[in-house]
Amino acid sequence: MKPMYAKWRWWLAALMLVVVGALGGGLLTFALAPRLMAKPLPPATPPPPLPLAQPPNLTGETSPVVAVARQVGPAVVGITALTGTDWLDKGGVKQGSGIILDGANGYIVTNNHVIAGAGRINVSLDQERVFPAEVVGRDTRSDLAVLRIKATNLPTARLGDSSKVQVGETVVAIGNPLGREFARSVTVGVVSALNREITVGAQGGQPIVLRVLQTDAPINPGNSGGPLVNMRGEVIGINSVKIATTGVEGMGFAIPINDARPIIDQLVTRGYVSRPYLGIYNLREITPEVAGWYNIPAGLFVGGVMPGSPAAKAGIRVEDIIIRLDDNRVTTYGELQSALAGKRPGDQLIVTVVRPGKGELSLSATLAELPRE
Repeated sequence: MKPMYAKWRWWLAALMLVVVGALGGGLLTFALAPRLMAKPLPPATPPPPLPLAQPPNLTGETSPVVAVARQVGPAVVGITALTGTDWLDKGGVKQGSGIILDGANGYIVTNNHVIAGAGRINVSLDQERVFPAEVVGRDTRSDLAVLRIKATNLPTARLGDSSKVQVGETVVAIGNPLGREFARSVTVGVVSALNREITVGAQGGQPIVLRVLQTDAPINPGNSGGPLVNMRGEVIGINSVKIATTGVEGMGFAIPINDARPIIDQLVTRGYVSRPYLGIYNLREITPEVAGWYNIPAGLFVGGVMPGSPAAKAGIRVEDIIIRLDDNRVTTYGELQSALAGKRPGDQLIVTVVRPGKGELSLSATLAELPRE
């Protein structure tokens, strides 16, 4: 009986050990659980970040802007316009930028307002090389001018196609903001809008309306005349004006190079720009809202007609309201300019007007050449 009793005693001891172990583990777990539950779990190891998309490497540089600056920067010059005849004369100094378009012959394009009223003009290629410049031609209506210096083998900027520019495209502005001390400063932005119309002054009683590219690339005084460049290193615009009103930032403007190119060609070949001339002035825009208020057609109210002009010969009168030029609806002065821009002196133009008491009339005008300034 002893061996059997010893066997059962061994099994009973083993069972008691299991029960005590289970109860002890449960009690320990019950005691520690609140503390364990109160502690946050360790953070999971984050996955490695995705590789960033790298910009195209144009010339072995890490940024395409570096390549653009190195390619186009040497063709950007500083322009100093002296409005006095000598250092004792009352006058001032205006500073701007320019672009070398023909390095073999020393031709440079800039804005007309940079050199307007200047008695002498200097072009600086760098801190050491400064050349006197002659005015080849200037055009107030487009705010463009062409200069020439006696230098050869100069770097030449490559012109692009502004008709292919897209909103949101990255662009670079290069110029001399605030003068030669900040020569060839580079700023970067995007094309904010296309075909903006801005009024930059008046000539002969009429506003000068420019069709421009809008960009948020910082443009400051002195940048005028410098290039707006795409990421291929092509000049797509000539920086011209900037809204400088307090509280307004990121609104710069450039003349599209496709609009500037034919004007530059005429300035180089003939020294001025030949434009068609109709001979009306003191125009007032009648918007659709105003037309609805006063029950008159929307269009351009004619405030004056030059004697002997094509308009006068065609029978256009003061108080006529121009509503169409050929088949193009006209309600703004910018639309009038656009319609005339496609014409040449000697071309025929059908002007449709609404005349008080007469109704709608179609008049034929033979365009003349705009008198030179």
